[in-house]
Formats: sequence, C-alpha cells, structure tokens
Amino acid sequence: MKAVAGRDYYVSDSCGNDNNSGTSCEQPFKSLAIINDIKLQPGDRVLLKRGDTWNGQALRIKSGSAGSAQAPIEIKPYGEGTARPVINANGQGRWYQDYHARIELHRNKAEISSAVLLKDVSYLEISGLEVTNDREMNPDADPKEFNDGLALDRTGIAGIAENGPVRHIVVSDMYVHDVDGNIYDKHLANGGIYFIAHYPQTGKPATTEEGIARFDDLQILNNRVEDVSRWGIATGYTAYQNLIDQPQDGPIPDEVIAKYGSSRVVIRGNYVRDAGGDAITTMYCDRPLIEYNVSEGAAKYINDSDYLYPYNIEGPQESDWGRVAAAIWPWRCKNAVFQYNEAYNTRNAYNGNGDGQPWDADYGDGTIYQYNYSYGNSGATIMFCEKGSLHNVFRYNIAHSDGRGALDLSGQIDAHIYNNTFILACGSSVITRGDAPAIIENNIFYKPDDVQEVTENWEAGNQSYDHNLYYNLSSLPEDLNKQVVAAGTELLCDDSAVPIAADRKARPHDGSKARPRGGTIGTTVFDGFKPVAGSAAINAGKPIVDANGSPAEKDFLGNPIAASPTIGAIEATGSK
Repeated sequence: MKAVAGRDYYVSDSCGNDNNSGTSCEQPFKSLAIINDIKLQPGDRVLLKRGDTWNGQALRIKSGSAGSAQAPIEIKPYGEGTARPVINANGQGRWYQDYHARIELHRNKAEISSAVLLKDVSYLEISGLEVTNDREMNPDADPKEFNDGLALDRTGIAGIAENGPVRHIVVSDMYVHDVDGNIYDKHLANGGIYFIAHYPQTGKPATTEEGIARFDDLQILNNRVEDVSRWGIATGYTAYQNLIDQPQDGPIPDEVIAKYGSSRVVIRGNYVRDAGGDAITTMYCDRPLIEYNVSEGAAKYINDSDYLYPYNIEGPQESDWGRVAAAIWPWRCKNAVFQYNEAYNTRNAYNGNGDGQPWDADYGDGTIYQYNYSYGNSGATIMFCEKGSLHNVFRYNIAHSDGRGALDLSGQIDAHIYNNTFILACGSSVITRGDAPAIIENNIFYKPDDVQEVTENWEAGNQSYDHNLYYNLSSLPEDLNKQVVAAGTELLCDDSAVPIAADRKARPHDGSKARPRGGTIGTTVFDGFKPVAGSAAINAGKPIVDANGSPAEKDFLGNPIAASPTIGAIEATGSK
C-alpha cells in the first residue's frame, strides 16, 4: 500500500486511446506523448502494458516532476504475462544536451535521442521495461556511415541533473539493448544507461547546495544491457569537474567531492554485453559501490577498423584520438569500492585499443578493487592510470589469461597490490608498462606449464616485492622472501579452471550460501584456485598492513585471514 495516494496512469499501444481518461486499465492512454506532458506528483505511477511496443516514441518525464521519500514516482509494467513493454525510440525522443561548460576537449553539446529521459526529476523508480534505440546501417555503404564523428548520439536511458540535485533514482530490472550511438562521444548522453550533471543555463556553476546539479542516492540494479554504444552504464560525469579537478593529478578533498560529486551511488547486479566502448564507469562520485556486475565483450568498436573518424570540441582529430576503453572502472572518484565483479573478453588491445583491461584505477583517490574475477581480457588485469591515480588497493582478486599480463603500472603515484592470484596467458608478462612505484606482496604469479615465458622488466618504476610466489618463472625480481615453485609441483587445486559467468550473473563466492549448478553445498566454481594441501603458498605470506588504511577482513571466498596468511587470493582451509 502506498504511503501517499497518487494517481495511476495506464498506457497501452494495442488497446489505448489518447481520448481516454488513462486512469484505469479499462481506459488507457495510447501514446507516451500524453505522459510526457504530465508533471508527475508523489505516489503517481506510470503503467505500461505488457507485450505492447511503442515504435518511434520516447518517454520523457516532465522536468520538475518529483515523488517523495515516502511516495516515489513509479514507472513499471501492468497486465498479464511476462513480456516486457517495449519502448523502441528508433532515433526519436530528441532533445538538445548542453553542459553549459567546457569539459576538457570532449564535445559538450549536441542533439540526443533518448528512449527514456529523466531530467531534473527526483524520487523516481523505473523497472521492468525493454528499451531500444536502434540505427539502420547499410552494410554496403562507406564505413563512415557507421563511423561518422557527427552521427546522432543515442541513449537508452538518460538521466540529467541541471538545476540542482536529483535525489533517489532507482533503475532496476531493465532490458536495454541495440542502442547505436556515436562511439566517439564519451561524455554526451550516449549509450545504454547514462547519468550526467550540467551547469545551469547561465553557464556559471551554482554555489548553493540546492543549486548544484548532482545525484544523491542513485541506484542502478540488476539490469541487462546489450549491444550499446558508446557506454554500457555510466554515472556521474559533470560540468562541475572543472571545480573538482583542482588539480587533476592531486588528491580529491572530501569536502569538494561531497559538495560537487554524486553520492550514494550503487551499481549492482548488472550484466553488460558488447558495449561499443566501456562497460561500467563511475565518474566524479563520492564513495560509490560497484558490485556483482558482469562485463562481457566490452570495447567492441574500439579498434583501428571501426574507430576511424573521431571528433572533439575542436573538430576532426587524428584517428587514434580517444581510442581507449576498459570494462569496469572509476574516473576521478573518491574511495570507490569495486567488488565481486566479473569481466571477460574486453577487446582489441592488439587492434588499436590503448587499454583493454577488465579493471582500471583511473585518476581516482582511494580506489579499492577486491574479490573480482577476470578472464581472457585483451589488456593487462589492472591498470593504475597516471599520477592522478592515488591511494589505490588491489587485493584478493583472481585473474586468468588476461592477454597483457597482470599489472599495468602506468605512472601512478602509489599502489598496494597484495594477495591476488594471477594465472598468466601465453606470451604475457607479469608487468606490462612498469614506470611507477607500487608495493607488491603475497601474490601468486603463475605461469602454466604450456605457456611461453617472456623476460620481465620487474623494477622499471621502483616497485618493491615481498613474499610473492612465482610458479614456473625463471625471470624473477628482487624479493628476499619469495617462494619459487617449479613446473609440475602441485600448488592449486585446478589451475585449468576457467569459470565463466552463467545466466548473466556474477557467481556467489561463499559456497555455504548457494549451490552452484552441478555442484554441492560448500563448493563454488572458484574452488580450483584454492591451494592444495602442502602447497608452498600456505602460511607463507606476511601479515599485511594496508598502505591506505583500509585492511581486508576476508579472502576471495569469504574466509577469515590467518595470522600467517596464505599467499594468493584464497586462504588455506582444509584444501585437499
């Protein structure tokens, strides 16, 4: 029962009429345009009929619509069956985006087509719909038809804050797919789900708390996002970056990110497949939580065949301008936590994509990656990106066969990398770019018996190593307390185990909470990474003092950490 009585608005393309009252399932409206003209109030519900499709239409919730904490506006299906209502914008639902501010060299204004637009709308929850915004492409035409830098920007769901904070937006259980936007416009409303903050139309930043555009309590939960460009899910890019980035390569003061950044941002349980660029990114957020998401096949178009005609604010650029993308990562966030995520097959590090990693601590302050799993990505497992990447921790993660090895240490000031398990791909190095300091402790670097070894450049950036285990590696760093294990020695339960996300969901790590498909209670799909009985990793690590003051409380599988820790991501607890 709703705490505050609102009005229900029913919409059916199959049996509705815009002359109906729209307030009962017997008298539904027909078009979304009717809803777009209504300023929604607390407790109002917009109900779209299951199985209906609105072609060439868009849902644009009127600016200034607002629910309340007790009675949010709801947008969801009604009717029998399980089929979702479908909004197929097909390039319609056009509006003009303008940051009213320069955002570095990125294009800052353009016409946008969005299937769902939420601008200056608070206390709204949307769920259960299918959203698409396709573009017809002629396979026989010049490639520029697809790659034109001035192609229409498109979004499935766009959220915009402009005239003050937007509070409590929940996007859940949505199916967003075939959104063919402009692959070059990273920071316009362009991709599957994208939330952005502008300056007011004056072009000057607001100075009062109630005037500053930002998001507070933004939840993006359990959505399926497939075949979208450029971004899969992105939150928080803001015109106020001009005030947060002072300087861009320094720490982010708590009071600054609290004032101008988005807060209480949670991205959980989403599946993103075949994003044209990056899969999931939080930007300019204060302590966001990103967990239990899966990225598969990100950076689909970030290559030297599809990415050909980029534009920025100055016009056409060299063909490699901005040709970078990774899977799940932050930009200029404060104390972001990424945990229990999985990332597979991020593409094109060998075909023009300058990144290709599953994880990237990028120009942020205090980023923590923990309990994540990656497999078969084209780049290195984790990049720490340039001197704006500060106070980062990478711990208790498992990586298998990432194409450019384990660590991309690309100019960061510091990083603490400990208790991870890295199983190397054929011909990959442990260190790819290594020009910056890092503390590297209690990690397993595992070269399978049939994998070709490369010569490492371990200490190019003044890294320090302690209590790491090196399996089947002959090129070793200076590590006085290292464990060196020869090929053929039993170390892990099953080094060939390559679990892939099933049912588009991240898998539970704690076997006591879920029975995996084909398994038994107390087992997980990650059990192959446990140490065998008698493994050289057991109790061979050092007690870790987290360099950034946020100690780990458990290992990858949720086990407590022993006083004498096991090397790698999983503690020894009665392994075979």
